Amino acid sequence: MADETVKQEQKHITLIVKNQVGEEVQFKVKLNTVFEKVFKAYSDKKGVQNTKFLFDGHRIKATDTPADLDMEDGDTIDAMLEQLGGSQRLSQ
Repeated sequence: MADETVKQEQKHITLIVKNQVGEEVQFKVKLNTVFEKVFKAYSDKKGVQNTKFLFDGHRIKATDTPADLDMEDGDTIDAMLEQLGGSQRLSQ
């Protein structure tokens, strides 16, 4: 059993991060890699900040791993620019 756990932790899968205009970036990650690393790599590569990441419509936390979310090779993550703040009310 312990050998099977070690093999699973070392297994790599390819995840596809797709933005709102359909551009895709692929990442090869271990099943136990925290998504904080993927988020940073994506932000650095695309030059964007304030991005939220969704898998099957649910927001991915930085501390989640692909194993936590039962992800498989070839799964797609949606990257959405997060709007910060609200509208400014104009006075007349």
